[in-house]
Amino acid sequence: MTGRRARTGRGWDASPPRAGDADGPPRPRRGRRGSSGGAFSPQVDADAPGDADDRGAAGVPQDADAPCGTGAPPRDEAELAREICLRQLAVRPRTRAELAAALAKRGISEEVSAGVLDRYDEVGIIDDAAFARAWVSSRHAGRGLARRALANELRRRGVDGEVASEALDELDEETEAETARALVDRKLRTARGEPDAVFRRLVGMLARKGYPPGVAIRAVKDALAAQSAEAAEFADGIDADALADAEGDLTPDTRPLD
Repeated sequence: MTGRRARTGRGWDASPPRAGDADGPPRPRRGRRGSSGGAFSPQVDADAPGDADDRGAAGVPQDADAPCGTGAPPRDEAELAREICLRQLAVRPRTRAELAAALAKRGISEEVSAGVLDRYDEVGIIDDAAFARAWVSSRHAGRGLARRALANELRRRGVDGEVASEALDELDEETEAETARALVDRKLRTARGEPDAVFRRLVGMLARKGYPPGVAIRAVKDALAAQSAEAAEFADGIDADALADAEGDLTPDTRPLD
């Protein structure tokens, strides 16, 4: 119409879409130029090979922890082994055998594992002798475990037999007997039942904690004798040596531990 301004195709006066345009595929977007004149990178097509997963070509840094095959350098096995060891040691002290088992579980080779653990031995990060001494002291004081139970625990943690024996030598028989008596006295405060039943339960408790039969029977007998007249009368009839010999016929390692 004469006098009307021609439509420019942009802005408020853009022409409405023609029939059929809405059903057709959208036009690809063209790259735009910024005010400085530099061209923006075109939009990455998710279906284009190499664009969706390989962002290095688009200038985006790849994940440093990405597995091999995506362009990231592989992690050094020794570095990973040291990281595993330090995480384990952050929880509690560990023996060399415990750390070696943790490394093997994570797939670290024996050669790398031995090298890392040898170095930790040299600088004192792992010390089985110090571990054994601390274990014996804390477990005896905290749970009242005797030498037999402590030896079993150290063996399960891979401590050498000679190293374990040196640590266990610091726990003498007198200390062991005093601890046994203290455990019995504490249990007797809440014990209920006939003296013979109480006697059997307390001896069994000490046996599970690793006390020899003679130490356990004498500790319970003496504690019962000091408790009451009825218990003292029962205790007088106990032949501690004979019972200890009978109990000694059982294999110590067949007894369950707490």
